[in-house]
Amino acid sequence: MSEDILALFRKTGALLDGHFILRSGLHSREYFQCALLLQDTAVAARVCGWLADKLRKFDCDTVISPALGGIIVGQEVGRSLGKRHIFVEKDEGKLVLRRGFQISQDEKFIVIEDVVTRGGRVQETIDIVHAHGGIVSAVGVIVDRSVQAKPDFGCPFVSLVEMTVENFPEDNLPRDLAKIPAVKPGSK
Repeated sequence: MSEDILALFRKTGALLDGHFILRSGLHSREYFQCALLLQDTAVAARVCGWLADKLRKFDCDTVISPALGGIIVGQEVGRSLGKRHIFVEKDEGKLVLRRGFQISQDEKFIVIEDVVTRGGRVQETIDIVHAHGGIVSAVGVIVDRSVQAKPDFGCPFVSLVEMTVENFPEDNLPRDLAKIPAVKPGSK
């Protein structure tokens, strides 16, 4: 399945090559632009259905995702699982629960994101669920770029693709990468 997903990323032009600044602040030669993959609703339903199938064994009342990248994935996984989907979004630089969304005491969640490198947005989402008395049963992502420094979310972490992609801190860029202008294509 991993090869199928990567083939879809390439076919849709969603696996980009260049010099990218990731949300984590790290720099990379490759970037997964899931929005390009998910713009085709049939592809989105198929890919997110695969992710939902890997998550069915976890007890879940609701799917939650961080905006912006996780919204389509969360909505499609929620639909496939037959569960409600809510999201958290940025407000003054940090994620918050808004729009009248409610989390009940002991409500069980699966947190969904498109791509994880360090897992910061996922952890912020988990913290919000916990702060409202909810329980996180699992985390699911399309692409896990964290391979060597896999985050510990305190629950099972499921992905469709584990990809070892070189990441570099800004102060330690390889010469060839430093010569290419950096772009920040992801969520702000």
